[in-house]
Amino acid sequence: MSLPKTLAEDVSRNLVMVARLIDEDPEQAYAYSRIALRLASRVAAVREAAGFAAYATQKYSEALAEFRAAKRMTGSVELWPVMADCERGLGRPERALAMAGEPEVQKLDKAGQVEMRLVAAGARRDMGQLDAAIVTLQSSELASNAVHPWTARLRYAYADALLAAGREDEAREWFGKALEADKDGSTDASDRLAEMDGVEFVDALDEDEDGDENDGDDEDKGRTSEA
Repeated sequence: MSLPKTLAEDVSRNLVMVARLIDEDPEQAYAYSRIALRLASRVAAVREAAGFAAYATQKYSEALAEFRAAKRMTGSVELWPVMADCERGLGRPERALAMAGEPEVQKLDKAGQVEMRLVAAGARRDMGQLDAAIVTLQSSELASNAVHPWTARLRYAYADALLAAGREDEAREWFGKALEADKDGSTDASDRLAEMDGVEFVDALDEDEDGDENDGDDEDKGRTSEA
């Protein structure tokens, strides 16, 4: 609304393309974000979008600069967890951990606080503090039976940390709980469970090609292959 009408439309079109492409083609989304940034670098939403596009392409230093700019413009702490995760991406987990203890965290909503907990646990793992990472994830949100948008990811992170610590039975249990909460397939909990149980997936196309090459095999061999 702060831009002239024609310019606002040009900027908005580029932001729409960032949103559409950021998951399937992050490099292209990044390119659109740079156009929007050239057109309207003083708009907080543009700086935020540019930050997420840079983050998606692992340009963490650039992403952090854009997030900081957006935060200065809006005064909001909403981006605090992803800013901390950028510090991890830059190889500075100790800074991410320090951010987890800053007053800004108390101003986050519940989803933001859970996200900050995930980042802090990741930072602990980056530093080789696996037991501390497990403890960091233990919380009322993890223990709750209620399912929220962040529940599957929190349970998954806990299961993954347990598995890394060699606590396989507990990890299997929590991968199962993550799968129960994962309604939109945001994690690969089902694959992790299958892997732990020794299930091996075979590409159906490859299997068909093998079958064509071995048409002369006997029936019993065919049954074994199908099984």
